[in-house]
Amino acid sequence: MSESVVLDVEMKSPIDRVWHALTDPETLSEWMMFTASDFRPVVGHAFQFSMESGGWRIVIDCEVTEADAPNRLAYTWVTAGQDGQPHETVVTWTLTRNGDTATQLHLEQSGFRPEANQEIGGAKASWKAMLDQLSTLVTQE
Repeated sequence: MSESVVLDVEMKSPIDRVWHALTDPETLSEWMMFTASDFRPVVGHAFQFSMESGGWRIVIDCEVTEADAPNRLAYTWVTAGQDGQPHETVVTWTLTRNGDTATQLHLEQSGFRPEANQEIGGAKASWKAMLDQLSTLVTQE
């Protein structure tokens, strides 16, 4: 049985603006901790998120598994994991229009090993911080 990180937030922004922030490489790099390399919301498209911090380079290998604009986007998220064991999860974004000026955003990162407490905790904290950045960005545009 695998574990998931699930977060729900209402964005005070129209659904198309939120979708753009999730799928445009330049905009992704503004609110995520990572730089998006060649992201395209096309099923089967492989890309990477990367980040350099404190002499470390973190690379996340991804592949789009679902793209239904502007409602749903999913991609694999493969990291080195604990003790260098590759760990693959799936990040799924579900957007629901909430009137003309708001969007309900559901994020689920699924597939964590039950014993991966450090990864689960890190993912939850990181996604919360990134969602705050995303909310600020799409509200300002």
